[in-house]
Amino acid sequence: MIMLPVTLAAAAAAAVLNIWLGLRIAALRNALQISVGDGGKESLQRRMRAQLNYVENTAFVLVLIAGIELAGRGGGWLAYVAAAYFVGRVAHGFGMDGGKAQVGRMVGTLVTMLVQLGLAAVAVLTVMGVM
Repeated sequence: MIMLPVTLAAAAAAAVLNIWLGLRIAALRNALQISVGDGGKESLQRRMRAQLNYVENTAFVLVLIAGIELAGRGGGWLAYVAAAYFVGRVAHGFGMDGGKAQVGRMVGTLVTMLVQLGLAAVAVLTVMGVM
């Protein structure tokens, strides 16, 4: 049986983080008394976009992590890269609220891009037989 511990741990973290982002939306919906849509409220739009942006990026990261791990090129570093990605996404989630936490959006975006670029490079180098 093939075990992919980094992929499984990352997928579990991804699910928990997605739930957290959804709960933040639900709490704001409750506070604003908006059941469906965003009611034209920027604060709700921001939280909804934070979750959608998370979903848009996380699928690529998980596929790359799984592919690298399946290729036997993961090593110990892969778990740290996955952890950095999720820390960046938490920062992005808070940053999307705006205000003083807005720097988290920039940090989260930068971490997301760097992780994806780095994982993509490893994947290509693995396919080319360089790694």
